[in-house]
Amino acid sequence: MKALFRNPIVQGLLAAIFAGYLNLCLRTLRWTVSGAERAEGVWDKGGGVVVCFWHSRIALAPGSWPKGRAQPPRVMVSLSPDGQFIASAMEKLGFPAIRGSAAKSASAAKAKGGAQAFRESLKWLKGGGGVAITPDGPRGPANQMSLGAATLAGASGAPVLLVGMACHPAIRLKSWDRGVIPLPFGRAALVWDGPHHAERTIDTGAIGHLTDAWGAALNAVTDQAEALVR
Repeated sequence: MKALFRNPIVQGLLAAIFAGYLNLCLRTLRWTVSGAERAEGVWDKGGGVVVCFWHSRIALAPGSWPKGRAQPPRVMVSLSPDGQFIASAMEKLGFPAIRGSAAKSASAAKAKGGAQAFRESLKWLKGGGGVAITPDGPRGPANQMSLGAATLAGASGAPVLLVGMACHPAIRLKSWDRGVIPLPFGRAALVWDGPHHAERTIDTGAIGHLTDAWGAALNAVTDQAEALVR
């Protein structure tokens, strides 16, 4: 079954179907937004921005990005076969991917294309674009932030926005991240936090402390979003 799913033709067809389904959901969800002024200030100011949300909320993420007002987006997606499916679906929704992962070690980053993805993301940010990151991806632990977002923010000087997202009713996958898939005509919520800033450096030791603080803040706004749809 995995071999069939990873066939490029089959995967492309499924990605198109999934993107169409998400487009229907995102257009019919009744959204509640909290802290919008935090994001709007960054959108209006312009310049690069890093936006973080947990891996489990990827399906809701396009609803957080007002195209035409916010910075032009790129989504960091892993080089795995499953990542290809996500990248194809997101691109059909207007969110092109930068392929690679923020990893916990230099060797892992190299194996997953992390170094190339970091360079592409840095270039995009310095050109005034926005980069969306799932800081617990691609394999977790779920809801624990890795160094990738802080490192990218430190190297680029770009502000970081954290966004918690939730919907109800929803399909909850039995995946490592307990991924959330919205159902049409339900309720959804966005809760914004930030902007946050990292010291302008590429020294991960100097900014490593931010991962705990930002991870706790992202968990908090995700919990707030869940409460808003109940």
